[in-house]
Amino acid sequence: MTDAPDTQADAPARLYVDALSRRDKARRFVWQIARALFFAPFPGRIFKRWRIAILRLFGARIGTGCRVDASCKVWWPAHLQMGDYACLADGVDCYNVAPITLGDHATVSQRAFLCAASHATDQLTRPLIFAPITIAAHAWICAEAFVGPGISVGEGAVLGARGVATRDLDPWTIYAGNPARALKPRQIRP
Repeated sequence: MTDAPDTQADAPARLYVDALSRRDKARRFVWQIARALFFAPFPGRIFKRWRIAILRLFGARIGTGCRVDASCKVWWPAHLQMGDYACLADGVDCYNVAPITLGDHATVSQRAFLCAASHATDQLTRPLIFAPITIAAHAWICAEAFVGPGISVGEGAVLGARGVATRDLDPWTIYAGNPARALKPRQIRP
């Protein structure tokens, strides 16, 4: 990621600097309590609908047939949008200070990190900067991979295990490495 710009006018369209209000902090505090009491203690398929209901109660927009594991950490549900049959697997860290959107049938595998925020390096106070992440339909973020702020993962793209996406990933392409590099086209057999 490049350094944050000196002024808002110089800022890229997707990246902006902001501080969290007291109201935002209070709502996050209530969510953390609810997550600890009503979300995380209910693992397994039997409580799948319960966990989805809790996320929706806090503003998440979740489609039909989605899976969100009990060990998944969602920073703020109101910034989460999941298409039909999308999945956040065991131990996923969804740090959605900015909105994170998963398309239909998108999968985020075990212990992956979706990080929609960072800190500006051009100021000693290191203010929070954040930008939305979009993971298109049929894309797959493999185990322990990292997707940074402002990244768009194209339809059907694959980010290999422990891969690091620091720039947008093209549709129907397989990526791996740190930083992620395109390896080959993703071809689906009939």
